[in-house]
Amino acid sequence: MEPENQTDIAEFLLLGLSEDTELQPLIFGLFLTIYLVTVLGNLLIILAISSDSHLHTPMYFFLSHLSFTDICFSTTTVLKMLANLQRQSKSISYMDCLIQVGFVLFFAGLENFLLAAMAYDRYVAICHPLRYRVIMNSCLCVLLILLSLVTSMVDALLHSLMVLRLSFCKNLEIPHFFCELAQVIKLACSDTLVNNILVYLVTSILGGVPLLGIIFSYTQIVSSVLSMPSAGGRYKAFSTCGSHLSVVSLFYGTAFGVYISSAVTPSSKKTAVASLMYTVVPPMLNPFIYSLRNEDIKRALRKLI
Repeated sequence: MEPENQTDIAEFLLLGLSEDTELQPLIFGLFLTIYLVTVLGNLLIILAISSDSHLHTPMYFFLSHLSFTDICFSTTTVLKMLANLQRQSKSISYMDCLIQVGFVLFFAGLENFLLAAMAYDRYVAICHPLRYRVIMNSCLCVLLILLSLVTSMVDALLHSLMVLRLSFCKNLEIPHFFCELAQVIKLACSDTLVNNILVYLVTSILGGVPLLGIIFSYTQIVSSVLSMPSAGGRYKAFSTCGSHLSVVSLFYGTAFGVYISSAVTPSSKKTAVASLMYTVVPPMLNPFIYSLRNEDIKRALRKLI
């Protein structure tokens, strides 16, 4: 195929999850329901935390930011798909695709760092309870949020700018329901070695370091909890971490599942379906996990509703 310069590209084609026209109304209804549940659930968590002064603590400060990130993450990936299904179109402009790549990377990275910050918060609360208010002060919480924002933004801009240097072939079909970085790079006709190296390097660092921090935090938490003399104290300590640990398992478990499935199967369509598990499912389930497993959130939601 003849390479085509990126400035001449009008649009990409998002093939979505299925090309069966009879399934399109069903897919539209399903994803519209998922999106509305995601937005409403996370919005209720944010409103409950902001309206209850008892929840103005570092733990719920990070949780409110996680809920807002989930809303934005789901909006970035799902809204364009819903719009295309409604218009019965598969097109997305080159610039919109590039913007979507950047936002997906930004919000996925932000969620990654927020989960690590929440793990650190639980580590300090359980392992250093007497110094908790001193360590987890408002300045540190804001600093962790700003650091997460800046790092995620730099990561997203770096990858987006690296995509700008690529030239693309005539075949601009993306076998996905959103513009995923790996799928966009695969369409390039120019040399993508630098892009691929950057993806693996940055993902290993920005994904691995927070994950190692979470593992270290929970190793220390488990060790500290098991040394507690009373069973009631152990139960209370584990219950404060249960919701966060469930969300961490869901986010990283689905992400690793997508990575493994893409490595073992050559089918891009199956990879697209698997990608639902980390782009759509966690943002929808996180509010339910926290509201069902956390008595403080339940109480605040009852007062709010």
